[in-house]
Amino acid sequence: MLTLAILGFLAERPMHAYELRQVVSDLIGHNRPVSDGALYPALNRLREAGHVERQETPGEGAPARQVLHLTATGRAELHRRLTTPKETEITDGGAFFTLLAFLGQLDDPAAQSAVLRRRLDFLTRPGSFFRKDGEPARAKDVEDPFRKGMLVMARATRQAERHWLEQTLPTLENPTPPRTDPPPEP
Repeated sequence: MLTLAILGFLAERPMHAYELRQVVSDLIGHNRPVSDGALYPALNRLREAGHVERQETPGEGAPARQVLHLTATGRAELHRRLTTPKETEITDGGAFFTLLAFLGQLDDPAAQSAVLRRRLDFLTRPGSFFRKDGEPARAKDVEDPFRKGMLVMARATRQAERHWLEQTLPTLENPTPPRTDPPPEP
């Protein structure tokens, strides 16, 4: 998630590391805090791979600032990660939301649709945090009020996400052709 977020935000615009940490934390930090101890090693790996480069820019009345830029290979890596996400990036809600945050950077609606289709397929499979008689438990089958709450909230979230996916996929798979107005009459 961290690598994808770094690549995705730097594809939008160059940033210095402090600003990058802020936007990454805003996106994924509520689930998994982003520390300097996680960010800087990830940036170093991306720099070593040639995906990110650091350029010095003069500071206004301050020392020069190191600004991070995405390279052409970094952009290619971002597109690869967006078009062929790992299974955990589809099945883990936090990872999928990070992927979703940058899916608009793909220009190909078919590629976007393929990713969303994988998520919808995952959401249509029966799932639960708990099992009863070898089957996924439903909220009505669980007596513990806290576990029942988990199941109720998870079901509502799944339903809302499925609804959004079912509305969004047709717009990607069958886009409305651009409207052409007839030429004005003389």
